[in-house]
Amino acid sequence: MTDLLHLFRREGKTNGPADARAREVPTDLWVRCEKCRELVYTRDFERALKVCPRCGYHARLSARERLAMLLDEGSFEEEDAGLRPDDPLEFVSLGQSYRDKLAETQRKTGLPEAALAGTGRLGGAPLRLVVLEFAFLGASMGAVVGEKVARAAERSAEDRRPLVVVSASGGARMHEGIFSLMQMAKTAASLARLAEARVPYISVLTDPTTGGVTASFAGLGDVLIAEPGALIGFAGPRVIEQITKQKLPADAQRAEFLLEHGLIDLVVHRRELRRTIGRLICLYTPARVAAAHHV
Repeated sequence: MTDLLHLFRREGKTNGPADARAREVPTDLWVRCEKCRELVYTRDFERALKVCPRCGYHARLSARERLAMLLDEGSFEEEDAGLRPDDPLEFVSLGQSYRDKLAETQRKTGLPEAALAGTGRLGGAPLRLVVLEFAFLGASMGAVVGEKVARAAERSAEDRRPLVVVSASGGARMHEGIFSLMQMAKTAASLARLAEARVPYISVLTDPTTGGVTASFAGLGDVLIAEPGALIGFAGPRVIEQITKQKLPADAQRAEFLLEHGLIDLVVHRRELRRTIGRLICLYTPARVAAAHHV
């Protein structure tokens, strides 16, 4: 947790000439909650792990913030960092090629793709973690995202490290067409082999988790955990209403509604997420495996 707070910490800026008698108010001193629209002191917001202290709204975290929040400090070792997306269809949208769009997004996010994968420890317990970065093209699932999830599952089947995947995605990546859709079957097959090896897989669904990601690896965990208020579904509510000719409840695709109807197992506040995953790993990990990893 200390590492996350360090990651979130920002320093005030001094503007104006050197002989100015007073500092100007920093532009990032306050954050406006996207749900209740109240202003929250930035430092309080970040101490609360980007959860609004007034209404409980869970703002999105970056992939790096997720890693810092969940893993023991300094324990993360990235895997498959060299995987890079390609442009097999030479896709062009709104006058911009997919290749150029990738380069632009890589510069903005500092990441080569929408998934970070690797090993680490949570409370001393070893695990393998894949985290999606929504800022990277909505964390849409292209060939590299699918490959990282599949490789993580296959490695965990071999070394028996529990697998945790934190999803936040708009679904399949249209820029890669059929190559993107194939990742649904590939990830599902790899996770089936992980299940046969009897290695635990915990899926964490955050806001939003939709489309082909929900319909594949995000929905296949031994335990499905969601953050409060997270939007989770396959098709959007407007599409569902057009097909079924029925009006959906306002909260039909929110985490609490899905929990009530048995589609997920737990809704866990962000401050309890690390502790909950740690307890599940301990419950699912046989004593002989824990001893082998010196847990």
